[in-house]
Amino acid sequence: MLTLWGRLNSHNVKKVAWLAEEIGLPYVRHDVGGAFGMSAEYLALNPNALIPTVEDDGVVLWESNTILRYLAAKYAPSLWPADPALRAVGDRWMDWQFGYADAQRGAFVHLVRRSSESRDATVIARSAEACAAQMAVLERYLGETPWLSGTAFGIGDIPMGVYAHTWFTLDIGRPELPYVRAWYEKLVTRPGFASQVMIPLT
Repeated sequence: MLTLWGRLNSHNVKKVAWLAEEIGLPYVRHDVGGAFGMSAEYLALNPNALIPTVEDDGVVLWESNTILRYLAAKYAPSLWPADPALRAVGDRWMDWQFGYADAQRGAFVHLVRRSSESRDATVIARSAEACAAQMAVLERYLGETPWLSGTAFGIGDIPMGVYAHTWFTLDIGRPELPYVRAWYEKLVTRPGFASQVMIPLT
């Protein structure tokens, strides 16, 4: 059985838990990170002191998108095609997500992790503007194809799907992006997304 270490209010842990639910992969999750801390045993598995980490049949992995690729290749190859060209369609959005995460960090930290007294409205506004610019890129692409992975849902949709939920949930201004909205509304109907991603941000 897959073992997953990490608290579920982490974007990166949500990615892995969602995929496991999506493909019906049995797993057990242990809260690690944030208020839960990290034991010496955990740090021996992941010396980066980050989450998530997984163990599967003796294979220990960290880096959330690497974990997604590994699990899909082993348990759900239809979500990560063997054809290099088709695979790369989703892979690029998995890597692109890290730049989006940088854009969203300011708004997320100040609106979710900080008290109202210590929030910086300038940081939030700058972050919201950066998010909107990145989401406009997503909008143009989703106007041409229904999924970030191409013609069907795949693991390329998972990283930005997690961050899109935060974008739609944060108390920030958002432009009307109908293709992004339609894509997000399809994600909402997926049980794994609803149970593992659509949870309180705190």
